Amino acid sequence: MIISSAEFITSAVKPTQYPPPEYPELAFSGRSNVGKSSLINTLVNRRHLVKTSRTPGRTQLINFFLVNRSVLFVDLPGYGYAKVPVAVRKNWGPMIERYIGERENLSGLVNLLDIRRQPGPEEHSLAGWLSARNIACLWVLTKADKLSKTKQKNRRLAISREMGIDPETLILFSAKTRQGRDILWERIQELCRAFEPQA
Repeated sequence: MIISSAEFITSAVKPTQYPPPEYPELAFSGRSNVGKSSLINTLVNRRHLVKTSRTPGRTQLINFFLVNRSVLFVDLPGYGYAKVPVAVRKNWGPMIERYIGERENLSGLVNLLDIRRQPGPEEHSLAGWLSARNIACLWVLTKADKLSKTKQKNRRLAISREMGIDPETLILFSAKTRQGRDILWERIQELCRAFEPQA
């Protein structure tokens, strides 16, 4: 995928702050510090489009980015452990659920898992919630460069069994080596093709 443009559009906490639903949207989710910002930056060939941090929970808003003036990438707050006030974390769940459940131009979700970690209750709950609402989800195993090729294969099989999904649908990804970038872009484009502009 050739990237001609990538720009930050807006941040939001409620539907009235979302940009108009004129482009297909791909939302990116995952545990805090799973590498979400690095993955988006790698996809769009930008180092600092999305701010990265070693501190969990830095993303506290829903952030919209327009790529190639044809698709919106939506960076969702990370779930799980985060060094932020409890009151703030409690607001994340309803905010994210409302966005995913009600956004009419959402083409799908890209959910990230650290390849070295086992899926937890949050991942299982999310998978069931998305399936019940017929929302497409691309599962990406990040930080693949931390493991050898053999261990990558073994972890993909183990996670696929745990999640009950085809291992071939799990995308191995590394922001460092750019492994999986082209495959992920292909899957994203497939989801975007089904988008129908709002009247």
